[in-house]
Amino acid sequence: MRRLTRQDYRTLLLAALGGALEFYDFIIFVFFAVVIGQLFFPHDMPDWLRQLQTFGIFAAGYLARPLGGIVMAHFGDLLGRKRMFMLSIFLMSVPTLAIGLLPTYAVIGIWAPLSLLALRLLQGAAIGGEVPGAWVFVSEHVPARHIGFACGVLTAGLTAGILLGSLVATVINKMYTPAEVLAEGWRIPFIIGGIFGLVSVWLRQWLHETPVFKEMQARQELASELPLKTVVRAHRPAVVLTMLLTWLLSAAIIVMILMTPPLLQKLYGIAAATTLQANSMATLCLSLGCIVFGALADRFGPGRVLMIGCVMLGATSALFYQQMSLAPQRINELYALCGFFVGVIGVVPSVAVKAFPSAVRFSGLSFSYNVAYAVFGGLTPVAVSMLLSSDALAPAHYVVALSVVGVMIGAYLWRTGRAPESR
Repeated sequence: MRRLTRQDYRTLLLAALGGALEFYDFIIFVFFAVVIGQLFFPHDMPDWLRQLQTFGIFAAGYLARPLGGIVMAHFGDLLGRKRMFMLSIFLMSVPTLAIGLLPTYAVIGIWAPLSLLALRLLQGAAIGGEVPGAWVFVSEHVPARHIGFACGVLTAGLTAGILLGSLVATVINKMYTPAEVLAEGWRIPFIIGGIFGLVSVWLRQWLHETPVFKEMQARQELASELPLKTVVRAHRPAVVLTMLLTWLLSAAIIVMILMTPPLLQKLYGIAAATTLQANSMATLCLSLGCIVFGALADRFGPGRVLMIGCVMLGATSALFYQQMSLAPQRINELYALCGFFVGVIGVVPSVAVKAFPSAVRFSGLSFSYNVAYAVFGGLTPVAVSMLLSSDALAPAHYVVALSVVGVMIGAYLWRTGRAPESR
């Protein structure tokens, strides 16, 4: 069987780099949410309401994901993967640059938050097409026995975008005083992200259409009806499987990477600088874990790897939160260990892309992933926050519960020996 070539590695590198920059563009907003709230809403508005509306605009990006993902996937299945792959990063880069140049409430009044909302909706639509589109793109470029590794590398690139956003926010806040950040400093990360995103658009023009799509096109095997209609009618088991895996992915990322730093500050009184430093280490280990677990899935099968990885994810999550009340000085090593096993999510895309036939693969994956992420990604912070009132270890217990679901899915995949769909 064919090995990975230099062209394959080049494709993976460009795809992962673009994914990292696109995720950076999407996530950088949250690191400057407080500043944005002060600049884009009236000064006489109560602080709690200002922050609520700011995070509401941030959340609007998630709500736009399903629609953007479904529309881009539709054309990706009919017109080609590469076109949508380039469009998604363009639709992310331009709004990011525009946010960095946007006049504030003091200049244009109510049009400031309305413009910000519109730009976040465009970003949400873009990220909805980027993630499943990137997984499909790389999986259809590499040999079948390397799909796990390819998807793991791409997922590592996406998670690296979170780390990049955290590091840039840290640098900006160290270089500038709070007054300088409020004045113009907050614009710099958005302008940088927009410019580098446009560079990525230019770089992606050197990528080639996937061999799988070109073969379908040559044989006239493209979807004969609306691709999403085919998915819903004929591939419901694959939709359910992908949605459950997405729930596991969203729980691991949102709880252990995004929610944990502020929770540690609130629950255990750990300094913000300490939690953010540990979080950076955990995110770095997460990126490494995605590659490792993706490669292991190719070697030993996704079922067994998912089972073992989810057992360790549940165990290390529980250990981490238990130890934070007893030995908070161990935060760095324990968080890094936990972050590595969050990397079991690197198995998810390789299973999902194989669950759908090539003619409707983009639409099937995009619909299942984006709808599930919008629902479960939105409900997870609410559920964990509600559970915290009666359970001090609620974050860990939530991740453990989803890890059990992951073990069950892994057992199913292992027992059935489910073969990939025809490529």
